[in-house]
Amino acid sequence: MGALNFLSGYFSDHFYVSIRKRKKRKVMQQTVNIKVKIDCDGCERKIKNAVSSMKGAKSVEVNRKMHKVTVSGYVDPKKVLKKVQSTGKKKAELWPYVPYTMVAYPYAAGAYDKRAPPGFVRKSEQAQAQPGGTDDKLMSLFSDENPNACTIM
Repeated sequence: MGALNFLSGYFSDHFYVSIRKRKKRKVMQQTVNIKVKIDCDGCERKIKNAVSSMKGAKSVEVNRKMHKVTVSGYVDPKKVLKKVQSTGKKKAELWPYVPYTMVAYPYAAGAYDKRAPPGFVRKSEQAQAQPGGTDDKLMSLFSDENPNACTIM
């Protein structure tokens, strides 16, 4: 036993090989929404089984009426999207809609979408209000929160 300890110590001291350990990034728990066309129970079951088998997926909800898959857990959105596309749904995309009330101009050219679920519009830059824009200044002139509003009227 003494000779083996001596040789292992000798080789480890003189022939040290650095081994890098690849650090894995920890993905925070999040909710990933995916838009995918779901026609029947078979499609719904196939998507749900594929996504729920992913490492880190805690819960999977499939809403066939809104064509929406919601995955909660320690998952990467790109990996979830690839997993859904691997089931044969090539037109799957990350959820492109925001609630109607979150957009300043819901009928802007890029925001209004006939295929959007009720109460939702598409995310777009044209629909967002410009910070410090003229609309905000004019609206604050006649606001109830503006103490000088009555002097203007």
